[in-house]
Amino acid sequence: MKELHQPVLWSEVLEVLQPKPGESYLDLTAGYAGHASRILDVTQNYKGSVLVDRDENAVKVLRAKFASLPIKIVKMDFYSAVLQEIECGNQFDMILMDFGVSSPQLDNGERGFSFAKDGPLDMRMDQEQRLNAETIVNRWSEKNLVSILEEFGEEKPGLARLIAREIVHGRPWTSTKQLGDVLARYGRGGKVHPATRAFQAIRIAVNDELGQIEKVLRLIPKVLKPGGRVAAITFHSLEDRLVKNWMKELTDHGEESEIRVLTRKPITAGNEELFINPRARSAKLRAAEKM
Repeated sequence: MKELHQPVLWSEVLEVLQPKPGESYLDLTAGYAGHASRILDVTQNYKGSVLVDRDENAVKVLRAKFASLPIKIVKMDFYSAVLQEIECGNQFDMILMDFGVSSPQLDNGERGFSFAKDGPLDMRMDQEQRLNAETIVNRWSEKNLVSILEEFGEEKPGLARLIAREIVHGRPWTSTKQLGDVLARYGRGGKVHPATRAFQAIRIAVNDELGQIEKVLRLIPKVLKPGGRVAAITFHSLEDRLVKNWMKELTDHGEESEIRVLTRKPITAGNEELFINPRARSAKLRAAEKM
């Protein structure tokens, strides 16, 4: 089967997780199995592994790819999936969390994730949830829009207010290109499209991305075996800060610390990977081991 999504930092993930034959594996954002396939090739422990994703398209691909193998594949957000594993009393040797948006999501205009591909204002990772981008841009108050632009888009307050006012006064919005073209007026120079931060903010709000990460990190030690390794790939400073602070919190207790950090600094993509996959440029990998 042709690989639909190029996994970022895949060799680095293997290096920090150090998979071994027979080990169990929990992939909380399995996507199109880019990382999972490589790890499972080493462990060969299909029955003891769980692949999770909340995107229906990804889950369909996973089920087709591993149809002949006894792998548990779950369509669920990763926080709910971890709660389920805790209730079942399961723990794993390795856990991977790749918090990025997948290439199929970005490249399919109908998913509404990118202003570069015209489509409906959707942005839902779980196509079954009710809240979408169209609801946010056409119904949320100007005050709430300013809040998410500042908090999730990291826009300066003055620019956030201008963009929020533009969104409210330009209603109704019907497509990603329409919104992206208007937000392009707020360009500040440089290589980043002026709509990038606003689209990031709306997407994070639609999917409760930071809330999901915060909640799931608190539970990770409960589903990780002693000596087990966890790796997290983030794609912007808000995600990376949550992971960094979580690891610091769990290692601030000396001999009583729950984990040992395996990556003194976040690992980033090398020039060779960036040439093949430019979307890896913002990826940061952090890893830890349970004591």
